[in-house]
Amino acid sequence: MICGILIIVIVAALLGSKKHLDTIVATKKLQIEGMSCANCQNRIENALNGMAQVNAKASFKKGEAIVKLGADIPEEELREAVEKLGYKVTSIELM
Repeated sequence: MICGILIIVIVAALLGSKKHLDTIVATKKLQIEGMSCANCQNRIENALNGMAQVNAKASFKKGEAIVKLGADIPEEELREAVEKLGYKVTSIELM
């Protein structure tokens, strides 16, 4: 029982931790429509951070996500990760 709880706590901590990127090749700002609460923000962060070589931080208050890339990832892949959740990416700019 205790082992099961410990495993759950460890997995939750790992999933919640930010990914370390050895090298950042680009930082992009995604403007996102439809993100209206902390849950929306978390869904977008989880979708983007689930991609290889991506470290993202979203803000529902600003309607944006700042995405650090550890590899050259096509903008269309970033857009698809967000839009499949039902949000609209209105622009992507290099920072």
